[in-house]
Amino acid sequence: MQFVSCAANAFPDSLYSEVARYRYRIFVERLGWQLRAENGMELDQFDRPDTVYVVARSEDASIHGCARLLPTTSPYLLGEVFPQLLNGLPPPNSPEVWELSRFAAVDFDRQKTSSLGQFCSPVTVGLFQESAWCAAARGAKQLITVSPIGVERLVRRAGFEAHRMGPPMIVDGHPIFACLIPLQDAGKQAA
Repeated sequence: MQFVSCAANAFPDSLYSEVARYRYRIFVERLGWQLRAENGMELDQFDRPDTVYVVARSEDASIHGCARLLPTTSPYLLGEVFPQLLNGLPPPNSPEVWELSRFAAVDFDRQKTSSLGQFCSPVTVGLFQESAWCAAARGAKQLITVSPIGVERLVRRAGFEAHRMGPPMIVDGHPIFACLIPLQDAGKQAA
């Protein structure tokens, strides 16, 4: 698996469009989220020229995963859309805290991907590690996410710690929570 990471303004146009189509297949078609989509592509107000993406690609260049990284010094998903998950705390606003969002690792070429597999496959773990390292290289000392409960297992498996910033809440029928992930010495003990 190859991982590609860069800001949107440095992506080749074709890869940026492929990521948007991949996200549409995951978040709109598969998960049924009510998101802004046009021409089979899912993009929102947080997909800016300076947004950083991490993409997992197979040897034949098929996308098998993607992640979005946003500094909390600009608008981001948790701060703008889900601040209630912070249990009354103000949304982080620091160059040392980055948000990980639109994280998904699904191989559409395989017949079935189990729901358990989505949090423990080698591609998922590798994509998470690559995303953390990418954010750390840009000055992040912590990641925050809006996540389903199962992400804690993924974070631990990837060699990181996960801390809930508040209790889980049911949003659109799914339990989600805000997760804080320290990046100091992160991932060194990963299997």
